[in-house]
Amino acid sequence: MSGSRIILALDFAEASKALAFVARVQPSECRLKVGLELFAHAGPSLVATLVERGFDVFLDLKYHDIPTTVARACAAAARLGVWMLNVHALGGNRMLTAAREAVEDMPRRPLLIGVTLLTGLDVEDLAQIGLANGIDANVERLAAMAHVTGLDGVVCAPTEAAQLRRKFGANFKLVTPGIRPLGFAADDQRRTMTPLAAAKAGADYLVIGRPITSAADPVGVLRAIHEELAKHG
Repeated sequence: MSGSRIILALDFAEASKALAFVARVQPSECRLKVGLELFAHAGPSLVATLVERGFDVFLDLKYHDIPTTVARACAAAARLGVWMLNVHALGGNRMLTAAREAVEDMPRRPLLIGVTLLTGLDVEDLAQIGLANGIDANVERLAAMAHVTGLDGVVCAPTEAAQLRRKFGANFKLVTPGIRPLGFAADDQRRTMTPLAAAKAGADYLVIGRPITSAADPVGVLRAIHEELAKHG
């Protein structure tokens, strides 16, 4: 795997704050995630700026709509030059297939990743929305939909990484939010792991936000995580 395994979540409400933070890190040290809040404030122009600065950008908008709408959104995102984007697997096979077909012939084809269950959900949450059989079974079912429709991988909690790695093999990308270094609060995440534990479980990419962006020395925390991951190889 080339490039950093760390995807730094830019959880900022303003483009100026995000760009001020990005000026402190290098493309070799991390990839960048632009999510709903920042994209709503700053839009495609910020994504284009980050790409121009040499960063791999994960556009985390979790598209979930009718197949045609999602396909057009994915194509528009791909034209921005993003490295990775995601769609929600709960959209079903037709939507996932349309998304994959929309990006597969792009000159710079992004990785297309399916979202399984958000890491802020637990068993009680699933029961409330009518998903029976627990977290592991639902995550595997949604990951199987992403796999069969030709997506490159899924977003899953690090606690599900080992299960999905065994089921879908080495080439299916696993992107794991819910990463918390030792000593950091879980915040609103429910299913968490340390960076090293997640890597050992089979995660390809580790999405980390507040433990780095809110730290007194964010660059130091980022480099400490890299040192920890180097133990795993």
